[in-house]
Amino acid sequence: MRKLVAPLALFLALMPLAGIACAQDQMMDSSVDNSDARKEKILANLQNAFPQLAQMQATLGDIETTEFDGLQQGTLNVQGREQVFLVSADDSKLYLVAGPPIDVSKSAEEINAAKAKEAEERQAKLAGATEGKPFRGPADAPVTIVEFSDFQCPFCSRGAATVHEILEKYDGQVRFVFKHFPLDRIHPWARPAAISVECATAQSKDAFWTLHDAYFANQQEINPDNLIEKSKEYLADSGLDMAAWETCAADAESDAHKAAEATVQAELDLGTELGVSGTPGFFVNGQFLNGAQPITAFEPIIKAATGGEMDGEMAMDEGGE
Repeated sequence: MRKLVAPLALFLALMPLAGIACAQDQMMDSSVDNSDARKEKILANLQNAFPQLAQMQATLGDIETTEFDGLQQGTLNVQGREQVFLVSADDSKLYLVAGPPIDVSKSAEEINAAKAKEAEERQAKLAGATEGKPFRGPADAPVTIVEFSDFQCPFCSRGAATVHEILEKYDGQVRFVFKHFPLDRIHPWARPAAISVECATAQSKDAFWTLHDAYFANQQEINPDNLIEKSKEYLADSGLDMAAWETCAADAESDAHKAAEATVQAELDLGTELGVSGTPGFFVNGQFLNGAQPITAFEPIIKAATGGEMDGEMAMDEGGE
């Protein structure tokens, strides 16, 4: 039983499909045996393969033709979710479909061109979303790295270390911008930290980086109960109006807090729109790198944009215009 549960769970957890793309517009073929007797037989065999279906109120939808020789298409409905399958006309073989059709006809040149176009579109969208935000590196750097990150995420701490390494190695060639992507379900102080950062940024872009660095350096010491007090310690020499900052960071009813929270949510929404689903997520000149990648994953993109590895002599600028 344990061996049968996992495959079924895998198939049913995948994206439900409305149908095979090449068959979506076809009308029902009267030659297809779509009788209740056939559906009952197919369902009985599926229940034999996956006994738990008997307790899950599974039913079959209509069976239709496809453009695949000898194969017909149907849907297995399990507790409101649909799983597409292909079945041979003689019912000797049934294939559960785990994903939509993939076009594998493109040449390497076409694939690269499509990726480049997608990167350009992402970069244009990110350019508008990062305008006025704090950044590290020169404003006119040939490479811009935008990271969507979570202050409580241990992988993001590793990502921050990698970014520091990149900025040192490619000094003057890379601009770095941080965007919030708090994972509320598993990181309870990530969103409050992001709001606290935005409250500090409202007074000083330097204070943004003060908290950014401190949160990642001290993750193990921070929790939801001590976040505000810890943040005060980190900001002690920042020159901020601490009373105003605390109102913004801690008073959920204040206008400043609501504005900071709206900024955090907008950045999370943007990341989701761009395909970020976990942290950290990086866009290097619009090209997406998922997870805490090593510096070697960034270097081909950086070198392509800079004409090769460059030492650079420009001092790193922290701030934003």
